[in-house]
Amino acid sequence: MRTHSHGYGTSRRTVLVAGCAALLVTTGCTAGSTDSTGVSAAGKPTVRLALGVDASYAPLYLAVERGLFAKAGVNVELVKTEGGPAASEAVTAGTAQIGLNSDSTALPLMVTNPDLRALGVFQTSDRYLKVVLRDGITSPKQIRTMAAIGGLGLYSTHQYLRHNGIDPKSVKIVESSPPEMPGMLEQGSIDGYILYEPWAARGAAAGGHIAGRIGDFGVRYAQWLVADQSWLKDNEDVAGKVFKVVAEADKLVTDDPDAAAEASEKQVKLPVAQTKKVLPEITFEARGITDADVTTSQKIVDFMLGQKLIKKSPDLGTTLLRGWYEKHAG
Repeated sequence: MRTHSHGYGTSRRTVLVAGCAALLVTTGCTAGSTDSTGVSAAGKPTVRLALGVDASYAPLYLAVERGLFAKAGVNVELVKTEGGPAASEAVTAGTAQIGLNSDSTALPLMVTNPDLRALGVFQTSDRYLKVVLRDGITSPKQIRTMAAIGGLGLYSTHQYLRHNGIDPKSVKIVESSPPEMPGMLEQGSIDGYILYEPWAARGAAAGGHIAGRIGDFGVRYAQWLVADQSWLKDNEDVAGKVFKVVAEADKLVTDDPDAAAEASEKQVKLPVAQTKKVLPEITFEARGITDADVTTSQKIVDFMLGQKLIKKSPDLGTTLLRGWYEKHAG
């Protein structure tokens, strides 16, 4: 646990590099994954997809359960991480070829690794992340300490406080991981946090209450597929096949949330009823990077620069691949 002034989204890289066995839930560490995808026994290219464990990744769980990647000619392994920046960090570390991260989580990592590329968007939402406050906190003005994950969580926390007329510098913001936060709330060591499910509901059950959603204070995230240019330059067709399957799975989740919830339960043990409840809070739709995405990204970057969370802006013209999705996956 750290205060946000100690860095932005660069935590736990040692976990990714040194603690591979702890990180990978469904697949082992294999040599040679940094430089190429490798080829499976069936002759299909192997792609490791790094992602978190929550309902927002239901399209990936459903695609694996239904064998959609195999049908598309790609052997995909899901590398399940603790969330936050870990998915894109896995791409940088070479333990995955594609990571799934929100815009505000991936952008600071694009400063430290300028070879990261956003291929396109597979979901958006201004409803999925919720404000959880400790019972007894009836007004934002009472908040003294909040926990936040790097990236989207920290950005949302600052926007929430500002929206309520509170200087974020007057609040102690500690960086933590999602599983820790409900317990911290119950112990009274924090007054609140902003997170996705199942951690929002768990906080509400652990002596807290839901006090709003990120859209209430003007925040919306876009979730990207992110790859490293060193791999991407030789594997655009493979990446395109992966993204086409994700786009197909997006539609399936929208049309059949029951199947998506069941797949999530089988893949990562998420409760079916809870997943079905939150899926409507997310817009599952694959698309390319737009001018609006670039504008939003610049706004996020400006925030990070203002907070001295990054030392310079990533080159958005290079890292955000406008037109890539339309050419390779559309």
